[in-house]
Amino acid sequence: MRNANTAGRASRPTLNSRGEQNQARRLSRLVGALLGWFSANARDLPWRRTRDPYAIWISEVMLQQTQVKTVIPYWERWMRALPDVQSLAKATPEKVLKLWEGLGYYSRAHRLREAAQVIVGEHGGKFPTSFEAVQELPGVGRYTAGAVCSMAFNQPAPVLDGNLIRVLTRAFGIRGNPRRRSVSERLWQIAGQLVQSAHRLETVAETTKQRGGGNDRAAISGSRSGPAPAGWCSALNQSLMELGAVVCTPRHPRCEDCPIRRRCVACREGCQEALPQLPAPPASRKRRFVVFAVERDGRFLIHRRPSGEVNAHLWEFPNLEVSRAIPPEDLARLARQHFGLEVTDVHRLCVLRHSITRSRIMVEVHLGTVPLAKPQAKASTCWLGLSEMNRLPFSAVHRRILGRLAERGPR
Repeated sequence: MRNANTAGRASRPTLNSRGEQNQARRLSRLVGALLGWFSANARDLPWRRTRDPYAIWISEVMLQQTQVKTVIPYWERWMRALPDVQSLAKATPEKVLKLWEGLGYYSRAHRLREAAQVIVGEHGGKFPTSFEAVQELPGVGRYTAGAVCSMAFNQPAPVLDGNLIRVLTRAFGIRGNPRRRSVSERLWQIAGQLVQSAHRLETVAETTKQRGGGNDRAAISGSRSGPAPAGWCSALNQSLMELGAVVCTPRHPRCEDCPIRRRCVACREGCQEALPQLPAPPASRKRRFVVFAVERDGRFLIHRRPSGEVNAHLWEFPNLEVSRAIPPEDLARLARQHFGLEVTDVHRLCVLRHSITRSRIMVEVHLGTVPLAKPQAKASTCWLGLSEMNRLPFSAVHRRILGRLAERGPR
């Protein structure tokens, strides 16, 4: 039989449990501050007005490495043309690519269509609701699955993208390369703890409300002028994304506007811009291409890139990568040697520059005419006028070439 002293000692929280309680309280305060801030400051974005998992999924894929202001018109156009999973599953690759044209990373568009076909074939056309089933879809990773499940279904699924990495490394003072497995998993753990804390707070608030108490959702999230999120897990994840996008920016973060600045380790220590500790980017690589805009009777020769290559199924003008500048007198020979074209009157149309990841690319575009040409036997190669080409999907730089040809006018 225990004596009173023993019982008293046993009833006290252990040091470990005290630490856990302190950590839980800290997380709750962070979550409360983030939810209140998001409630008052969230941008009114079109995909935040819906809980449709399909619409949220499309927005999340489009937003990867692309700014919000760029994505909004693309998302709105996509949703008008392909409003649901079934329409995407039935769409031709060319239609999907045309809607995606200009966003880059075209393999994502292909994966969206493949995933829609899986949803129709294996899930009866209904978007799966479990994290595991969503993550099994083609092209869907841990982040996208968490984003869809939390925003559409209010599940306590964590998310971790570039914005969250920046917010969490600064808020919790986490050093080390976030691409290292140990650091990445630590960040995923914190993201999970935060969204679980939001889930617990919502459960308590709902229970209290049902019992007639006053601690309802507004006690934490405050009033909103914009569209209401799906729930507290949804709002918490979106608050972290929003904070990283508009306040906790890579350079010159607006710490004075941050709702968690008093609890932020980096703000307290003055090392905001030193975190996250990302490795130096690799040196950029210079590349050079020669493009032939070859005309015959007002039509230009174009071809479609084959499956399995970069920019698969997109249309483009004949082109090749070269290691040096090509003298003007060698251009006709180059067209004949590589494309079997007897081009005359070759002259430069323009020089375009663009970047893809770490490549800095210079594109020399040359006009030429082909007086006589044999009919093309391949379905992937054709002669088309400008208005016909405008209906096809082109990569960004070849779309710019179309624009230059249109400015040039008819000849």
